[in-house]
Amino acid sequence: MSLEVVLLEDNNNILLKRREIKSIIKNATGSIPREEAANLIAGKMGVNKKNLLPISLKSEYGNPDVLTLMYYYDDLEEAKKQLPRYRLLRTMTKDERKKVIDEEKSVKLKAKQAASAAAKSKKK
Repeated sequence: MSLEVVLLEDNNNILLKRREIKSIIKNATGSIPREEAANLIAGKMGVNKKNLLPISLKSEYGNPDVLTLMYYYDDLEEAKKQLPRYRLLRTMTKDERKKVIDEEKSVKLKAKQAASAAAKSKKK
């Protein structure tokens, strides 16, 4: 049983500077990882997989097909401006995601420590 991609729509949204791609992945047996779906659609469309962001994957009980909505950005900076942070984190591997979150936590902790040190020095 091979997976087949059928394109339903490919809209170029000039205002938001992205392509909105709707497709059906046939014979996906109801569940397919986001990364694998992005790989299939990127291969079918001939676009860079890193710039293709999965927005939704919908399946129905008893139906082996999955309806997908993906956004393709030429520049990921536009995606960072428009989409919530969790959408971009979902596209990363677990190791990359953990690294980014740990870096952000360390920056917040350092800022908090600096603020508390400044508050202590003001009291004296």
